[in-house]
This record gives sequence, structure tokens and C-alpha cells, in this order.
Amino acid sequence: MAVSFTPSQKGTRNAAVPLAWTSSPTRLLASDMKLLVKNLNNVPGILLPLTSKHFLDELYPWSFMNMWTLTLHIFLVIYQLLFLLSIPVWFVIHGPAIWVAAYCACVLLFNKAVCLLLNGPAYLDSDVKAAFEEHHPKERWIFLNGVAVGSHWLQANIDRLAMTFRRPIRGVHNPTAGIVFDLIQCLIERNFSYSTSDVRESYVQIKNALLDNKYDKTVLLLHSQGGIQGSLIVDWLLSEVPQTLLSQLEIYTFGNAANHFNNPHWDLRTYLTGATTETQKDRTVKSIGHIEHYGHSGDFVARWGILNFAKVPNRYMGRMFERPGSGHLLNQHYLNAMFPLDDEGRVMETNKFMEMAVNIANHETGENPQSQSTNGATNINHETEIKDQTGMPSVMTSIAGWPKYTNGVHASPITSNREGMLESLIEHITPDSGRKDSLIHDINSPVQKVASRPSQTLRVKDFSRLWQYRNGSTPPIEAQELKEEAAKRLRTM
Repeated sequence: MAVSFTPSQKGTRNAAVPLAWTSSPTRLLASDMKLLVKNLNNVPGILLPLTSKHFLDELYPWSFMNMWTLTLHIFLVIYQLLFLLSIPVWFVIHGPAIWVAAYCACVLLFNKAVCLLLNGPAYLDSDVKAAFEEHHPKERWIFLNGVAVGSHWLQANIDRLAMTFRRPIRGVHNPTAGIVFDLIQCLIERNFSYSTSDVRESYVQIKNALLDNKYDKTVLLLHSQGGIQGSLIVDWLLSEVPQTLLSQLEIYTFGNAANHFNNPHWDLRTYLTGATTETQKDRTVKSIGHIEHYGHSGDFVARWGILNFAKVPNRYMGRMFERPGSGHLLNQHYLNAMFPLDDEGRVMETNKFMEMAVNIANHETGENPQSQSTNGATNINHETEIKDQTGMPSVMTSIAGWPKYTNGVHASPITSNREGMLESLIEHITPDSGRKDSLIHDINSPVQKVASRPSQTLRVKDFSRLWQYRNGSTPPIEAQELKEEAAKRLRTM
């Protein structure tokens, strides 16, 4: 079993978009409803599997607050469905408009009163001893939750994230109005680009962090509906925040429900030419420093969101990991699968997901390049040594079922519509080491040398930058380097 890995789209001007996210809201809404019906068979995949062993899991059965929250949500689902079904009845009986208005007002007021039992303040901060701010004083981590999350589950989410990454996490609350009404809100936000108060609050938090000299890195974590709101926030940031500051922003999403995710090229040169040999080592080709998306193949929300729209050209920026399996809950399904904890509350150094082989998906052609590989995984095969344009010796590498590369000089048609492919798969020389080492090289996600690993099969951990933040660690490339390179680019423009 392997994970499907989709490198980020380049965002070229030549690719056609079937139905742009800026199209008519009514057309987008109709398209969304068709997509929803198409994926109804995956609805059980939102909650399955039900197995829960950790006290921070959303469905942990021995938590009174979990059971109380579930009880309220079940009541709200029944209540809201009955309300929606009752609306046509008023039209059938030709009820007076003032009666209909009064009826709707009473129903919505009562719904809001019930939701007051679920929701809390506008934002919460993680409350676990595992996160020590003094270890990462120049980083700001912000989380935006998804559908049906009240203050209790939000606190559980940010506490679990704090335990995973050993950093303080601020959770900006996207308050729930009940699952049914939350889904309606998703449709409005996604198709009408409507920004709620929590979107605006999140935007203020993120923008202030980027502008504050106290921080040189801002990390935005998004889950479910939070992905929709995050995509709106990104659009605002791109229009107001300087590029040098945007390079300090990193975004990681889980079960993203958004229909687009923007990250334009830094300037016209990289937009027209794409990532060439000259720009492969340039960390400022795109405005936002790094974007990663994680989704489960059987998660209804992910299939309704990122797993569908990442196939559309010029629509979804950022690398995507599609894990085989179901489940949409952040703690119980995503984090427990990707960052399982040991008995001491630390992330295990190895787990099934991170050790899975990577299949590099090609959504442009619908083919899987790994189909020609004997074990279904991506392999690096060392070939003959040649000379590159600088006269330096270089090891030619090839990927099973793919054309050969030499330092990115020859790009395959498959990589032409995705960024990060050459950066992830070609080899590079380490000049100061005096050795020719074949690396899985991606400046946004530096990974281990192939030569230093027991197997040459590429694993999820070789591509996941988020994995390198576990237990308080930090990826090799620091935000200060990004700032310096951004400043250098500005001087050359």
C-alpha cells in the first residue's frame, strides 16, 4: 500500500481551467451540489474508524465533554433537518409571510442558544506542558478549525498539535452552528467567497504575526472548513502583505474543503519560465514559503475538496499527500495516523504512514508513473557519471517509468505542470563534502540522502516538511535564509 503524492502545480498561464473558482457563484454552487451527491457513499468515512484510545480524541468514549458535545450535535442535526423540511410546508399551505418570518426567527434563535453551550471565546491557546515557547520564540503557530467544532474540541485540537510539535498553538475559533448549518456555511463561503467574523479574526492574527519583527516564521494549520477560510485569508494576504514577509509563511492543511488555494509566482520571469535549472535552488519562486495538504482517500470532505480540485490546472497550489483510508476528525484520524504518540506523549520516530512508499500521481494525464515499477514505489536508480554544464561531475538518476534527468536539464512532460518534482527527485552535488551524493532534494522540504538510508524506496517522510517539526524539531532551512534570498531577489528586479 502506498501514499499518492502530488507535487504542487506551477500555475502557468497556458493551462485551461474548466470552471474557475471566480466563476458565477450559482454555477459553482450547482457544481458543488453535483460533487456532493457523487461522493455521498463516502459520508460514513467522516467518522470511521470509530476506534479511539487517546483522551484528546474527538470520540474518546470516557470523556464526559465528548459525549455531551456529541449529544448536542445529534439533537442539532435532527432539529435542523426538520426545520429545513418544514419550510416547503409553509409555501404549500400559503402561510402568511410574517408568520414564516417569525417561525424562522424563533428556530434560529433557539439554535443559537443551543450552540452557546458548544462555543466559547474567539480564540484559545494550547494548554499543555509539552509546549515551551522559549524553545521557538521566533515562531507563531495558528490553527483554524473545521465543521462542528466547539470550544471543547478546539482546545483538544490545539493541545494535540502542541504535543505533536512542542510549540504553543493559538486556535482561532470557527464557531459551530450545528453540522447541517455549518455545511450550508461552507457552501456560501466556498462559492460566494463570504468571509465570516472568524475568517477576519484569523486574518488579523496571521497578518500581525507576519508584520511583527518578533517572529520570523508563521505557520498556519487548517482543518476541514478551516481550509476554505484559509484559502480566503491567503487571497487577502497576497493582496496586502509584502512578498518578503509572505516567504516566512508556511501552510499545512488536513482534509481541506477549499475549492482553490493560491500561491502565485514571485515575479514575471518565474511565471513565464517556470522552475528551470536556474531557479531550482531558489526558495522564492513562489510567494508563500511552503504549502502542504494531507487528505484521506475515503474522507468525504477531502474528496469534496482537495482530492477533487487538486486535479484542476491552476487551481490548487501546494504538494498533496493522499493517504489510503478514511476518517475526517483531526486528532482521532489525521494526527493519530500521521503523528502517533508514545506513552510519554512524544511523537514516535517511525510510523506506518511516514514509512509508506510514495506513488507520484499525475493528474494531468490520469496515469501513474509508478505502474511500471515492480513494487509500486518510487525508486532512484544510479546510472553513469557525467559532466554537467559547470564541468562538475554529476550522477544521472532515473525514476522507474520516468525519463532520465541530469540536474533538471531535461524535464519530462509530466513535470511540466507541477512544481517540486525536479526539486524532489533529481540529484544534487554537495560541493564541500567532496563526495557525489544522490539526494532527494527539495529546498522547501529537505530530506535524507539516499545513500544514507537502508532502502532507496522513497517514503512519505522523505517529502513531508511537516514531519520535520515533530517533537520540537525544526527543518534545516530557516526563515532567515528565505528573507535574505527574498531581499536579494528584490535587489535584482
